[in-house]
Formats: sequence, C-alpha cells, structure tokens
Amino acid sequence: KAMCSGKLQTALLVAGYFVYLLVGAAVFQALERSAEKQEKMAAAQMKEAFLQNFTQLTVAEMEQFMKNLIEAIQNGVYPVGNESQFEESNWDFSNSFFFAGTVVSTIGYGTLHPKTAGGQIFCVFFALFGIPLNIVFLHRVGKMLSLLCKKLGKFLYEKGMRKKKITFLTLLFFLATGILVFLCLPSVFFQITEGWSYSEGIYFAFITLSTIGFGDYVVGKQSDRKYFSYYRVLVAIWILFGLAWIALLFNL
Repeated sequence: KAMCSGKLQTALLVAGYFVYLLVGAAVFQALERSAEKQEKMAAAQMKEAFLQNFTQLTVAEMEQFMKNLIEAIQNGVYPVGNESQFEESNWDFSNSFFFAGTVVSTIGYGTLHPKTAGGQIFCVFFALFGIPLNIVFLHRVGKMLSLLCKKLGKFLYEKGMRKKKITFLTLLFFLATGILVFLCLPSVFFQITEGWSYSEGIYFAFITLSTIGFGDYVVGKQSDRKYFSYYRVLVAIWILFGLAWIALLFNL
C-alpha cells in the first residue's frame, strides 16, 4: 500500500509539474506574441527606410539606426531575409514551453524574455511557485532513480560483492550512463540539428545542465536553419530529466 501510494504521489507530481509548464507556456504565448509582432513590424519598417535612404543618412541618423538595430536584436527580433520570416514567432508554443522550463530550472539564457508589463509580472509569480515545484520534482525523480541504485546494489550484494565495491560500481554505472545519455548522445543530435561542432554540443549540454546558462549557445535560434515542430519542447524535457540525473548524483 505504501509503495502504491508513493507511486501515485510521484505520478501526480510529474503530471502536475508538466501541466504547470504547459499552462505557463500558454500564458506567456498569449501575453507576448502580439507585442512581438508589433516589434517585428517596426523593425521591418526601419529596415525598409534604411535601404531607401542609406546613401543620404547623416552620421547621427546612422548611429540612431544602429542603436535601434541593436535594441531589436536584444529583443529577439532579427530583421534579415524576407517578410515571411517576420511571421515566425519567438513566442510560439514550442518556444514558450522552452522558456517556461528555463525559468523554473533557473537556467535563464537571457536570449528570450518577456517584454510586456503583464508578461514580466506573470514571470515573477510563475518563477516564485515554479522554482520550488521544480526542486520537489527533481528530488522525487532523483529519489526514484536512487531506488534503482539500491536494487542494483542489492543484486550485487547477493552475488557476494563487498559494500564499498558496490557503492563505487553503482556510482560509476550511473555516472557513465548519465554522461552517455545526457551529454554524449544529445551532443551528436545538436551537431546534426544546429550545425555545431561536437565540442560545441558538449559545451552547450554541460553549461545547460549545470544551470550556468551563459546564453552564447541556445537551440533553435538560427534563422537560416529549419527546425522540426516541438524541437525546443523535446530539448526542454531533456533538460528537466538531465537535471534529475544530476540530482541523483548528489543523492548518491
């Protein structure tokens, strides 16, 4: 009964956690998408005006254009290519879910952030409740994985192995498996999808799972590459379970 109750609690926690992220993603999308569209239209008009008059611009006007361009890029608007690119939103559901995941995990790349007053206020409360929920989620998943460690240790103990050796081998097994599943294999995937080198993929994976999150490498941000639907959702899920693996290592 206690085991069944524990499994039910875990299932409810995992379900509640993902519902929280889905709701957060939907709210961020609703609050930010229209404001972003206006920014993109303004950037397109700025670019068009520059192309028509760039031979007649004064030094002051050129500097103002550069300031506006830098501000647009900082807000996630890249005025390059044709107008169809302006229809692609940084706040579609996949990107919004990815952003929600980076908020509660405290990675905070800084390349995508809410710019409306409503989005910023919601982000404060979303993080206020989401970060503790994330800690509880990681602790519970880490605890479940540690039960697998105990089962492995029990199996090895029944085979006559000493406890110190069991502890070392168990830690080594989960360390090696985690490095393969959460660092090495995803880096190949990023190499193919993003066009990065393998070392850049390893670097991104480590900086992300360690929650350092510099923001110099972020998935799904290259305008010249086509990404499949919900690519960033899958990356967000990889991040969450990668963080659970790190929580397991701390438990061990």
